[in-house]
Amino acid sequence: MERSEIIAKQSQYLFGVSNYYQEPLVMVRGDGQYLYDSDGRAYLDFFGGILTVSIGHCHSAVNKRIHEQVDTLQHVSTLYPTIPVVELAEKLAAMTPGRLQKSFFTNSGTEANETAVLLAQVYTGRHEVIAFRHAYHGRSQLAMSLTAHAPWRHGPTAIPGIKHAHSAYCYRCPFGLTYPSCDLRCAQDMEELIQTTTSGEVAAVIAEPIQGVGGFITPPPGYFQEVERIVKQYGGLFIADEVQTGWGRTGKYMFGIQHWGIEPDIMTSAKGMANGAPIGWTITTPEVAEAFQGLTISTFGGNPVSTAAALGTLDVIEEENLAHNAEVMGGQLMDGLRELQRTYPLLGDVRGKGLMIGMEFVHEKKRPAPDLTVAFLEATKKRGLLLGKGGLYGNVIRVAPGLNITAVDVTEALTIIQEALADISVP
Repeated sequence: MERSEIIAKQSQYLFGVSNYYQEPLVMVRGDGQYLYDSDGRAYLDFFGGILTVSIGHCHSAVNKRIHEQVDTLQHVSTLYPTIPVVELAEKLAAMTPGRLQKSFFTNSGTEANETAVLLAQVYTGRHEVIAFRHAYHGRSQLAMSLTAHAPWRHGPTAIPGIKHAHSAYCYRCPFGLTYPSCDLRCAQDMEELIQTTTSGEVAAVIAEPIQGVGGFITPPPGYFQEVERIVKQYGGLFIADEVQTGWGRTGKYMFGIQHWGIEPDIMTSAKGMANGAPIGWTITTPEVAEAFQGLTISTFGGNPVSTAAALGTLDVIEEENLAHNAEVMGGQLMDGLRELQRTYPLLGDVRGKGLMIGMEFVHEKKRPAPDLTVAFLEATKKRGLLLGKGGLYGNVIRVAPGLNITAVDVTEALTIIQEALADISVP
C-alpha cells in the first residue's frame, strides 16, 4: 500500500490512536537504531517505540529466540508451566533488588500495575493508595485514576481511595523552593496528605522512579527515601513502576529505583523488557505473594513467545553491560544538551538519568512552550531524527534511544538537535 492509503485506512478503521507530526510517518522496517518509512527514508530512532525497543530494532539474538519458540510452542495460558516462563521468573528473582522473588506475567504495564495495586490491598487489608501528580500508570480505569495527568484521563477518576502526592518537579517546585535548601518539602508533605486525605491506613504508594509521560521528571537525592519512610510509618507498601525506567534505561543499575537505594515491596515493568514483544510483569516478596489466594488467570500472561523474547533481551543487556553503556552514552548526551542549553534559552531544563533525558521547552519566565516543542519535533523529523514528547503541558521532548547506541549515534543526534534548535529559535 502507498503511504496515503495506509493513513486513510487508519482513519477509517481504527479509533483512539494519535500520531506524531503534521504528516504522519508510516514505518515499514526497523534495523538496529534505524527505522525506515514507506518512502525508504532512514530515521535515527531516539524514542524506541516509547522506551520499548531496548536494544535496537529486530535484534538478531531476540529474533532467534522468538523464531525458535514459535516453532516449538506458541501458547498454553497460565494453566500450564512452560520452560521459558519459569526460566524468566528465576532470572528476574536474581536480577531484582532486595527480597523480590515471585513473579506474575501479564500483557502490558497497565495490567502489571493493576496486579500490583491489588496485591498491596490484599496483603495489607487496606484500600487507599497514593500516587503522584504528573504520574502515568496506564489506560485501564484504575490506571487512569492513578494517573495524575488530565490529558491522559478519559472520563472521571472513577476508582475511589486514590490520593495524589506532590511530585518532585524541581524545575516547577509546587512550593516555590529550591533544592537542596527546600529540605525535600514535597516529600515531607506525604505525611500531611496521609493524615488529612486518607483514613490514616494506606495500602501502598506507587511511584515511577522517573516520571515518563510526565516529562521525565527526575527526583533529587533523598526524595524517595523520605517518601518510603513516611509510607512505611503508616503501614503501606512501596510499589516501583519500572515500566519505562527498567532494564538499564537509567544507567548504572538495572532498575531506576536503585538510584535512590530503595528495595520495593512490589515492582512492575513491561515495555523494554522484551524489546517490543508484548509483556507485563509484577514481582513481589514471598510473603506478599502468599497473601494472593483464590482463582486467577492471565490467558496471554507468560506467553512462551513473549517470555522467550524477554530472555533474549535481558541476556543481551547483561552480556553487553548495557546499563553501563547507558550511563556513559547518557552522560555524553546530557553534557551535549546542557551545552546547547547555554546557547538556547528556550531550553528551560535538561534532566534525567542514563538514556532517559527530558528537554523542557519554555518561553520567558518558564512559560510552557508546546508550540516550540511541536516545531522542534518537525525540524528533527525533517533531518532524520525521531524523538518523543510529554509533560503535562506538552512541552517536554523525551530522548530515549536504544541502550546499545554508540558515540557516533550521540554525535549525529546532537548535531541534528542543534540544527533544529537554530531553526526554531527567535532571532
